[in-house]
Amino acid sequence: MENVPVTAPDRAAAAQRAAELRQILEQANYDYYVLDAPKLSDAEYDRLFRELRVLEEAYPELATPDSPTRRVGAEPASQFEKVRHLAPMLSLDNAFNPDELRAWEDRNARILREVRDAGYVAELKIDGAAVSLLYEDGYLVRGATRGNGTIGEDVTRNLRTIREIPLRLRSDAPIPRRLEIRGEVYMPFSGFAALNERRAAAGEPTFANPRNATAGSLRQLDPRITAERPLRFFGYQIQTDPDRPEPLPVQTQEDVLQLLAAWGIPVNPRRRFCASLQDVIAFTEEIDHARGGLDYAIDGVVVKVARLDLWPELGVVGGRDPRWAIAYKFAPDLATTRLLSIEVNVGRTGSLNPYAVLEPVEIAGATVRLATLHNFEDIARKDLRIGDLVLVKRAGEVIPQVVAPITDERTGDERPFEPPEHCPVCGTPVEKPADEVMTYCPNGSCPARIFWGLVHFASQGAMDIRGLGERTAQQLLETGRVRDFADLYDLRVEDLMALDKFAEVSARNLVEAIAASRDRPLSRLLFALGIRHVGATAAQLLARRFGSMEALLAADRADFAAVHGIGETTADALAAYLQEPRNRELIARLAAAGVNMIEPLEREEARPFADMTFVITGTLPTLSRKEATEFIERRGGRVAGSVSRSTSYLVAGESPGSKLERARELNVPVIGEAELLALAGATESV
Repeated sequence: MENVPVTAPDRAAAAQRAAELRQILEQANYDYYVLDAPKLSDAEYDRLFRELRVLEEAYPELATPDSPTRRVGAEPASQFEKVRHLAPMLSLDNAFNPDELRAWEDRNARILREVRDAGYVAELKIDGAAVSLLYEDGYLVRGATRGNGTIGEDVTRNLRTIREIPLRLRSDAPIPRRLEIRGEVYMPFSGFAALNERRAAAGEPTFANPRNATAGSLRQLDPRITAERPLRFFGYQIQTDPDRPEPLPVQTQEDVLQLLAAWGIPVNPRRRFCASLQDVIAFTEEIDHARGGLDYAIDGVVVKVARLDLWPELGVVGGRDPRWAIAYKFAPDLATTRLLSIEVNVGRTGSLNPYAVLEPVEIAGATVRLATLHNFEDIARKDLRIGDLVLVKRAGEVIPQVVAPITDERTGDERPFEPPEHCPVCGTPVEKPADEVMTYCPNGSCPARIFWGLVHFASQGAMDIRGLGERTAQQLLETGRVRDFADLYDLRVEDLMALDKFAEVSARNLVEAIAASRDRPLSRLLFALGIRHVGATAAQLLARRFGSMEALLAADRADFAAVHGIGETTADALAAYLQEPRNRELIARLAAAGVNMIEPLEREEARPFADMTFVITGTLPTLSRKEATEFIERRGGRVAGSVSRSTSYLVAGESPGSKLERARELNVPVIGEAELLALAGATESV
């Protein structure tokens, strides 16, 4: 999409249009993230978002706390402050079988006989991170982790990046002046897999499971990192201010969930009102068998007495566990089975990825036949042998993993695994870089690399070609219609109609999706090419710094390593890729096919800050730290975190701190925002 400049109208018209845009964008967020029924295309959303941003930059006083533009952009924090919840966030007692659930009901019935007839609300117990969201007059003012239940950590800026969490509650129902909404932040399995793939491609360590990834994402000091993580949210409780209690129009826990939904808070639809405890037990059995098909991790079902008026009478045990709720925990996601063989597949970067073929075993409601083995070093470290009885885990993992062999059960017939010396697909001798744990097939023409590379090229985070999945990619390669990425842009409707499962409508849709991908920015193309260690973040940094594929092809390893945020390993990999004649030919063919080779923000801008290093300190009049950084980097400059003798300019705003003193000590020129804009020859806002 062309990055067409937007001209701000006069203030009155700007105020009216900004209000309209905020309403449209927030409704789009609600439709997409809460209702899962998007009505606005990604391109249209981006266009409207940019229009709003331009208006708010031209008239900063128009920016409101709930503006969609305020979800990301706060500068990194140095630490998290401790904050007190309005009321303690209680923990839950556990039940591990139906008898323990019945005992829980019996204990409650001895206190209140009505419990048996009150019914229950059963909700999924999401395996994520509990948080509380403080709203005042309907606006989100603070978000905190659970902490010890009474005091948590202030992670407001990170929680604001989660688009499901409304910055302002919808007015479909009365809203108390001050309240906390409690819920769970989690990461879907699909998003977790994509995140780990990006980190692996960038040479970064991967996360063990979605729960760890979620907790780590919430505790990032830089909210821009959190914003890149695929976090989601479910709400389940409302806590009003105990010092100034305001009544709510609710009588049951189901009423609470419906009220949250009316306010625009996402609630999990997989819940059930159960008239009796036997209905609860039936629901837990149903969910236990179905959880293997969920896109998020759960470790049980939370059972709550339905009537809220009974909760105070039932009370809390030891100030910790409410009697009116209990967590029914599923059996541990561990099982023992036989390791039948160890196979190896080849990924898009050439990595050899071992996996276990198992004797089928039931774990967490799903039949498991395959499990990850990570890499050859991991197999050796665990001393896994073919024929071993092994312990397999499926707790919060996207795919199961082999934890360890049960060595006491060995008979002597087990066989050690020998890593292959040649690619199992194309037969090329494998390579293992000294500083990496992975082993690679170096053959760029390896069929497996081409197949997975094509799937990655079309994926949502890359060129986003809807309808081009694994099955279609396989058919295109097997029939010879596609040999590499560039061939996609020559496909015609009749070519696709010759494939299995393709009719004219689906063929035409795919051709149109391929055509639309021509307009993706350079950063997406760089990521799509599947260059080892060049993940989505590195691709963005490189695209912003160089601006065009032409500039990248003319650069060398030293130029890449000089980009802030690009490490030596990534610079080496990128330089090697771009020096390969076959890759340069592919890029030339993509360009000839009309694929965009320019980062949109770079198209109309000169590079007056080339070879300059800036440090930003304090609060600037109109630019956020992120916006100022992007302004400098788009014009060829580099932004550093501390002042040194190599610093070209210190850009200082209000409350500059110690960096200003350091700049004066080193005679580094100090400028303000206006001087920065003038230095760039800019008279307009960013």
